[in-house]
Amino acid sequence: MQAQSDGKPYDDINITPMLDLAYVLLVIFILMCTASIQGMKVNLPKASKGANLGKPKTQAISINGEGKIFLNTIPVSLEELQQRLVQQKTQTPEFSVVVAGDSGTQYQKIMDVLDIVGRLGISQVGLATKTQGK
Repeated sequence: MQAQSDGKPYDDINITPMLDLAYVLLVIFILMCTASIQGMKVNLPKASKGANLGKPKTQAISINGEGKIFLNTIPVSLEELQQRLVQQKTQTPEFSVVVAGDSGTQYQKIMDVLDIVGRLGISQVGLATKTQGK
């Protein structure tokens, strides 16, 4: 665009800066809307215990460095662990178990827990590990 010296108005208008501004505002609007939706707190309705449509609860078995066994943060003995897993299996036959053993734990304790899990026929078993930091 060149300025005309005879006083006539411009023939064309450069709308590129206006489009850039519109795109920036659109991106800001999208980001702000999604951020506010993710942070919403919703009071969910309650269902009866029989209407459990979700995935069965995963049981977490932890063994600390002293060899103590915990089922979902509750200290248990090997016999109690077996009893509670049997109860859980009668309620929900297909549930999963995650075993997390401390690196200083005697290997025999972890094998005792895995033996109980195997005897009960629990097929969905995971071993928790941690990636090495560099």
